[in-house]
Amino acid sequence: MSALVVPSYASGISDVPLLGDTIGDNFDRTVAAQPDAEALVEVPTGRRWTYQQLRDDVDTVALGLLANGVAKGDRVGIWAPNLAEWTLVQYATAKIGAILVNINPAYRTHELEFVLNQAEISLLVAATSFKTSDYAGMIEQVRPRCAGLRAVVLIGTSGWDELVAAGRDGDRARLTELQAALSPDDPINIQYTSGTTGFPKGATLSHHNILNNGYFVGRICGYTPADRVCIPVPFYHCFGMVMGNLGCTTNGATMVIPGPGFDPKATLHAVASERCTSLYGVPTMFIAELNDPEFESYDLSSLRTGIMAGSPCPVEVMKQVVDRMGMTEVTICYGMTETSPVSTQTRADDSLELRVSTVGRVHPHVEVKVVDPETGLTLPRGEPGELCTRGYSVMLGYWNEPEKTAESIDRARWMHTGDIGVMDSDGYVNITGRIKDMVIRGGENIYPREIEEFLYTHPDVLDAQVIGVPDAKYGEELCAWVTMREGAEPLTAESVREFSTGKLAHYKIPRYVLVVEEFPMTVTGKVRKVEMREKSVELLDLGNAAAARNA
Repeated sequence: MSALVVPSYASGISDVPLLGDTIGDNFDRTVAAQPDAEALVEVPTGRRWTYQQLRDDVDTVALGLLANGVAKGDRVGIWAPNLAEWTLVQYATAKIGAILVNINPAYRTHELEFVLNQAEISLLVAATSFKTSDYAGMIEQVRPRCAGLRAVVLIGTSGWDELVAAGRDGDRARLTELQAALSPDDPINIQYTSGTTGFPKGATLSHHNILNNGYFVGRICGYTPADRVCIPVPFYHCFGMVMGNLGCTTNGATMVIPGPGFDPKATLHAVASERCTSLYGVPTMFIAELNDPEFESYDLSSLRTGIMAGSPCPVEVMKQVVDRMGMTEVTICYGMTETSPVSTQTRADDSLELRVSTVGRVHPHVEVKVVDPETGLTLPRGEPGELCTRGYSVMLGYWNEPEKTAESIDRARWMHTGDIGVMDSDGYVNITGRIKDMVIRGGENIYPREIEEFLYTHPDVLDAQVIGVPDAKYGEELCAWVTMREGAEPLTAESVREFSTGKLAHYKIPRYVLVVEEFPMTVTGKVRKVEMREKSVELLDLGNAAAARNA
C-alpha cells in the first residue's frame, strides 16, 4: 500500500490572538504601560525619546498635519533616509488615518513624479538632501507636473518647524476623536515594489496588516521592554518600518537608529554603545560588518537575536553571525511587501541547521502552500513549486490597479509570490529562487540559489550571485558574479570548473565567471539581477546570442 501523500500546505496555529486595534491605539497602550521606558534613540545626533516623549511629539506632528489640511484617507508622502522624523510621521499619519506613502530614497525625478501622481500625494515630507540626492531640487523640478501636490515640508527647515508649531497649538481632544473613528481595516500605508519591468506598483496595507506582522515578528524574536533593536535597514521598506519600528512599539522595545543610511562601522558602533540586543540586516549588510577591519574591537556581547532577511541568506554568513556576533537566537524571515511582509520565520529553538538552511515555518495566523505554477494544484511536500500565502497579512491590493491586483491575488485571496519554494515533511520552507530567475539550459531547469550556496563554500569567495545569460546553443548558460576576500587570487571560469567538478552536475557549473567589487543593488540590499544580465551580455560580448534568442 502506497504512503499517503502529504500536501505542501501549512497553517500557523497560535494561542496568541491577532491584535484588533489601530496603530495609534496600540501605540498609546504601550505608552500607558511604560511611559518612562526608552522608545527611540537616534545615535548620530544623540537624540532620545521615552515612550511618553515620543507620544507627545507624534501627537504634535499629527496635529500639525491636520493644521496643514491633511484628512483621513489623504496620501502623505515621506521621502527621506532613516531619521527620527520618519518615525514621527509614520505614527502621526496612522493616528489621523492619513495614508503614508513610502518613497524610495534612491529615486530620481522620473520615479518621484510617477509616485506623486499615481498615489495622488497631497502633502510631501522630505529631507533636503542625502548623499548625492538633492531632494529639494528634484521636488522643485517635478512639482509643476504634480497637480495634486498641495504642500511640501522639508525636514530640518523652517517648514518643519512651522508644522510642529502649528501642532503644538492644536486641539488634542480633536485628535482623540479622529483616532477613535478609525478602523483597523483602513488603508494606512502604500509601499512601492520595484518591478523588474515597467513602473513600480503601490502595495496598499492596512493597520491590521502591518501592526500584527510587526507584533508577531517581535514575539518570535522574544522581544520585551528590555530589548533594544538596532535598525540599519531602510524605514521606507517593510523591514525598517514594520519589522523594526512596529516590531518594537507593539512589544515595548527600544528602536535604535544607527545612521541615516547603512554604514557597517556606524552599525557596529550603535550596537556596542547602545547595548543593542537585536540587529537587523540583509545578508550584504552582515557581510560588510563581519569584514570590517576593526570588527574585533567592537563589544557586541549584548546581542542575543536579530533578523536576516530581504534576500537569500548564505549559510556561511549565518554561521558567522551566530559564532562571531553572538546572535545565538538570530532568525531568518521570508516575505514580501505585499504580505506586510513576513510569511515564514525560523524560531530561536530551531536547530542551527534549520536556521541556516531554511526560512522557517509558517507565521502565526498565516497559511502557506506550494503549488504547481501551471495547474495551481498543491504539490506534495518535497517538490518545488510556487509559494503562495494567505491570511491577515495579505495586502488590500495595488493602489488603483485592480487588474494587477488580480494577477497576484487569486479569487481565494492567495497571494502568489513568484518565488520557488520547497516545504519539507516538518513544514519548514526553503526558497530556491524566483520563477523568473530560473535558468533553463538545454532543457535543464537550474535554480541559481543552489549554485550560489555552493560557491560560498569556496575559501576565497566573499559573495556570489548567479544569473542566466543568452547562449546560441543551449538557450542559456550560467554566469557567476563573485566578490573576493582581501588578498585572494581572482577566480576564473577554469578555476571554478576545477573547484566544482565532481561536486556539481556538469550543467550546473558556471560557464562564465566575473570578478567584481560589488553587485548592482536596490536600496534595500536586494541584488538587481536584471541589471547584472544586461551588463554580462555587454561584458561577455553576447549581443549576437541575445539577439538570436529574442528573435
